[in-house]
Amino acid sequence: MKFETLQLHAGQEVDPTTRSRAVPIYQTTSYTFRDSEHGAKLFALQEFGNIYTRIMNPTSDVFEKRAAALEGGVMGLAVASGHAAQFIALNNIMQTGDNFVTSSNLYGGTHNQFKVSFKRLGVEARFAAGETVAD
Repeated sequence: MKFETLQLHAGQEVDPTTRSRAVPIYQTTSYTFRDSEHGAKLFALQEFGNIYTRIMNPTSDVFEKRAAALEGGVMGLAVASGHAAQFIALNNIMQTGDNFVTSSNLYGGTHNQFKVSFKRLGVEARFAAGETVAD
């Protein structure tokens, strides 16, 4: 598919029952399980499916797949805020004792997350020389 088509249709399968082309919006926080064995398999990651909407939601799934397709990626991850995105991106590749270099010309909340929150986890943010930010 070309970029324009991916923007509209990537990551979504046509609903087999309604034949709807639009992505449905699932306004739910939780899901039911066929039985306790089904629930146990989902929580043990032995079977793919929905457990809780903050972990997985069919509407978010389409968005993640679509964004990945547009960027040429394998998969995407949608989060609720920029701070969550920063945390997930850095926490995924760093561990206690690591450090990273960043600009000090940042949004105040980002600067605080890098300087204070990551420090609590043992990860040091090194702010680029030549820039000043009040501590």
